[in-house]
Parts: sequence; structure tokens; C-alpha cells
Amino acid sequence: MTSSPPFGRALCAMVTPFDDNGVLDLDGAQQLAAHLVDSGCDGLVLSGTTGESPTTSDDEKAALVRAVAQAVGDRAAVVAGVGTPDTRHTVEIARAAEAAGAGGLLVVTPYYSRPPQAAVEAHFRRVADAVGIPLMLYDIPARTGTRIEVDTMLRLADHPRVVAVKDCAYDLLGSSKAIARSGLAYYSGCEELNLPLYAVGGAGFVSTVANVAPAQLRAALDAHDAGDNARATRLNQLTLPLAELMMASGLPGTVTAKTLLGALGLPGGPVREPLQPAGREAADGLLQAYVELTGGQLAGLSQPCT
Repeated sequence: MTSSPPFGRALCAMVTPFDDNGVLDLDGAQQLAAHLVDSGCDGLVLSGTTGESPTTSDDEKAALVRAVAQAVGDRAAVVAGVGTPDTRHTVEIARAAEAAGAGGLLVVTPYYSRPPQAAVEAHFRRVADAVGIPLMLYDIPARTGTRIEVDTMLRLADHPRVVAVKDCAYDLLGSSKAIARSGLAYYSGCEELNLPLYAVGGAGFVSTVANVAPAQLRAALDAHDAGDNARATRLNQLTLPLAELMMASGLPGTVTAKTLLGALGLPGGPVREPLQPAGREAADGLLQAYVELTGGQLAGLSQPCT
């Protein structure tokens, strides 16, 4: 594990709550943010994939940062997703997020245009040069079509504001090499790799599942830090059925997270189109897996599984 993860260890890729009419629910966002921090999250990542960034406006993104930063104060890091396929637009959103109170920025690889590595590097440097807060690079080639190659990561690591990576590349060898050679804080963006990446020097996780089970995910890292690897393995294994249903069942994580939040009486609200709500059978399966993981707890998520 890195000696001082820049955004903490346990980060939630927080949903963006909407009201029943699909309007941004800032009160709900503040309630959910405070609840997640009370439940063990060190940081909240806003307006990422789970936060429905493709369907929220620039003004909504800035308003969300202001509301959540106000709600959690200095109790947790607030990291704002600002990635777009347009470098100029990304810089504009990044500056707005900084002005709104974000403590860090999540910047995804430019997507659709599939730029070569030199252009990827230039994009990240332009954003980092434009702000005064640290960046977490978001490496998710399955969505963007472009990997941030290890050599590119190593070059970017020399920028003083490039400090972390959200790793959704499914390349443990490449990630291990980058961790060893760069000093970047690597956060798992894939729940099944939370513990494996942590064990080879990762900083923690940025998790969609943490919207509903933050303490349970964190418990595995706590056990690893305590030197009880057998317990860490067991706790990690307990989270896998829920993680699989939420992230690998054919439904987007935003849909499954908001389905569970609604069932638990926590703010989330509907998803925005083109996403569609989960059906009854899927919702029942999600709730059953959640109950099995938490021992029947609903909104009380502060006790880790045992």
C-alpha cells in the first residue's frame, strides 16, 4: 500500500441523485454523501460513470460538487469527474470543479476519437497544467477504446499534480509495474480486484458497490492492513456475489446501485435515459444478495461483515 494515499483508501463512485421528475436532487446528494462518509468512505468520486456524467450538464456537475463539498467538509476527499472527449471542454469543467470546491479531479482518457499515446499524454498534461488540485487518471479502455499505456503513465507521473489512477484496465501485471516504478496511487475500479491490487501496492478502491456496502468493502482492506490475510481474503470473498450482481449481470452499475438505494430508503432516484430501471426480478435478486452480505442490515451500513 502507498504510504499516504492522496484521497484515502475507500472511495465511493457516488450516484447522482435525481428527484422523481429527473431533476438534480442536491438535498439528496448531501444526505447520501454524509451517509457514505459516516459509513466508512474516505472519499467520494462525483460525476463518473456511476454518476451519470454523460447525461448531466456542466452546471449540474458544478452544483453537485458544491453541495457535496459543503455536506462533508474536511471529513472526506471530494473528487470530481471532469472527463470529456474534448480537451478544451475538459479544462473548462476542471476549472469549474476546482472553483466549486473539489479537492481532486477524475480525468478519463479521451474517448471515441481514440488518440495515440502522445495525444493522450498531452491531454492529461493540459488539464493538470490548468488547475491547482491533484488529478486521478481514469484508465478504462473498455469504455474509451484507448488504454493509458504503462510508459505513458510513467511519463505523466512526473507531473506534480498527476498523483493517482483509477484502474479499470484489467491488467494486473501492467498495474503492478506502474505502481513499482511511478509512485502513483493506484485505486481499483473493479471490485473483484480490490484486494489483489491492494496486495501488490495499490492505494485502495473507487467503487460503485460502495454506494450500498462501503463498510463491507473497506473491511477487507482493514484486515489486510492488520496483517490478517486469511480474514482479508474471506471478507473480500463475501462481497463478490453482490459485486457480481451489481457489476456483471448485464445491467449498468448505475442502475443496480440506484435500485438498491431506493430499496434501502436512501437517496438515488431514477436513472436518466438512455438508462432504464431494473426489473422486479433483478431488483429482488440484488436485495437478497445485499441482505446476505450485510446480515439483514438496511440503511445501517456502519458495521462490517464478519
